[in-house]
Amino acid sequence: MSENNFAHEYCDKLFPGYTWSFQETDPEFNELFKNFAYDQVVNMPLGQGQEPLDDRTRFIAILAVLLGCQGLYAFQSNLMAALNIGVTPIEVKEIVYQSTAYLGIGRVLPFLKATNAILESRGVSLPLEPQGTTTSETRLEAGAKAQVDIFGEGMRNFWNSDPEETRHIRYWLASNCFGDYYTRNGLDLKTRELITFCFLSALGGCEPQLTGHVVGNLMIGNSKALLIQVLSQCVPYIGYPRTLNALTCIQNGFDQFEKQSKN
Repeated sequence: MSENNFAHEYCDKLFPGYTWSFQETDPEFNELFKNFAYDQVVNMPLGQGQEPLDDRTRFIAILAVLLGCQGLYAFQSNLMAALNIGVTPIEVKEIVYQSTAYLGIGRVLPFLKATNAILESRGVSLPLEPQGTTTSETRLEAGAKAQVDIFGEGMRNFWNSDPEETRHIRYWLASNCFGDYYTRNGLDLKTRELITFCFLSALGGCEPQLTGHVVGNLMIGNSKALLIQVLSQCVPYIGYPRTLNALTCIQNGFDQFEKQSKN
């Protein structure tokens, strides 16, 4: 098998001047993967009237799933590609920061260090401009509002709804996950909910939460078709089992969303 023209030209756009080491040691695998990831997946079949995914959205999703599946080496190379096609340093940092709420610092710390190293190697001065919008006094209210904005009125006062012995977890979810991260500038709310879908799809083992965030995506305006398209772009990076599980969650979440919409 030889590398096709589209894959070759697309890789040159993403990785100008980059030498693929596997071309020498694993030429067959190199061509199999590149032809699939950089041609078939990029040029996936689309539904009637559906536009191809833009490169910026594609690479925001790829970075998010690579965080979720702990693909550090692939994250580093795809971060370079993301920056080359216009994803900004602030957007990259916001993806990494928000992933902490879903993956934990144990998984995220190597990615934060790698991101800083790559940004500095490209002449980006750190720290970047602050993006926070809340204080210790406002984070709970702002986070609870973000939950309502995404998931609807059923989330109002959700942080205070658990039994007393576990209520602090709901409080942290509202004030930390949503109040500290979702309220930041740098990414809009629709993009933040989309990358959460990507984190959870790649993480695996959290299908109830993934289904809930499918509903959140739909409620905030990210369509079922968009979720399928984004997930399709991530197949080379997370594999088929987690992709198929995520597809099931998309359908289950869509069914819940349709049922809620009729009530």
